[in-house]
Amino acid sequence: MATKKKMDLLTAVEKMNHLFDSNKQLLYVQKVRSYNLDKDDEIMLILFSHLFVNNCDDNIGFHDIDFLFDNKRHWRLQKSQLEGGSYVLLEEHLIENNNSDGFSDRESFRMTNQAKRELFSELGLAALRKNAKGRDVIKSEKIAPKKLFYGEKVSEQIAELEKLLEEETYNGIRTRMKETGFRCGFTCLFYGEPGTGKTETVLQLAKQTGRDIMQVNISQIKSMWVGESEKNIKQLFDDYRARAMESELTPILLFNEADAIINKRREGAERAVDKMENSIQNIILQEMETLDGILIATTNLAQNMDKAFERRFLYKIKFEKPTIEARMSMWQEMIPALGEEDSRALALKYDFSGGQIENIARHYAIGNILHGCSDDIVKELSAYCDSEKLQSKETRRIGF
Repeated sequence: MATKKKMDLLTAVEKMNHLFDSNKQLLYVQKVRSYNLDKDDEIMLILFSHLFVNNCDDNIGFHDIDFLFDNKRHWRLQKSQLEGGSYVLLEEHLIENNNSDGFSDRESFRMTNQAKRELFSELGLAALRKNAKGRDVIKSEKIAPKKLFYGEKVSEQIAELEKLLEEETYNGIRTRMKETGFRCGFTCLFYGEPGTGKTETVLQLAKQTGRDIMQVNISQIKSMWVGESEKNIKQLFDDYRARAMESELTPILLFNEADAIINKRREGAERAVDKMENSIQNIILQEMETLDGILIATTNLAQNMDKAFERRFLYKIKFEKPTIEARMSMWQEMIPALGEEDSRALALKYDFSGGQIENIARHYAIGNILHGCSDDIVKELSAYCDSEKLQSKETRRIGF
């Protein structure tokens, strides 16, 4: 059995050598050969490549590797080098240890970002994005159209931004900005209270202009592992540039609920976490300076924003709670059975955001499904409105 296993492996190695010799023009082949690895180490690197690209596997354990070694003594040596950090692929920064709760896992490995960039650039970074940490791509054609209601000032600002993002206008302005020596990236900040339509506006702008959205999950970007967060944020912008070059229309890079990364930097930071936060912010600020694309950030806490970020946002749009007229329109749009007078009564009584009105409309729709239509719509809606805001509990002073 051992002899057959060894013969199968030798056959696989011969086939791999033949494939490499027959495809010397491929960048992947050229890069692997440029590392001047011995055959065992080269096969190991090819195995890591296969598992990453074809299986999206970034968690390679010893059980994934041991079949390569028929000679147990040789395998014990390789395993010892992997555990001790002296294995050639580790030393050449082609693979690295995974980490768990901030500690290096000596029995779990992955390809480094450096190796992925060097070896898989011909794939257009598609393989990298399959396993990209902290980002999701929202295709424009998958976004459901939705009618939004703004005040007059915000409506004008959104209309101008939509016109800017139309491809012909966008390319024309971008070219002119480059010719005059200005930065050609478009950076926008949507700020205001929760539920006022900031995120939905980004989605509808993308839908109307045919642009995909690359959405950043900030909590996944941050890592307990020292230096990992900085790598993640750099890789994020690298991936965005690659996607922008590949796409027919430049996508939108969305930092949703960006309070955690655009807040005031900590002066004289001593703790490792504070230093990491400052480092992430500095990287983002540098990337915004050289951005050739579209970045939109949303925040509920603009008052906490660092002045350096404030200067780098070209467009700043404040989303305010809707006016009475806008609330009336929302009620009627979301619940067509409501008459004008009833809509006005609800709009006057409840100073709700669009998100809150949508919540109530959903409650009403679910109630209709479960119990049938109500004889008194306004009474039912008022009950939902009263329960929408959490009741604040009375606080008692200690000792009384």
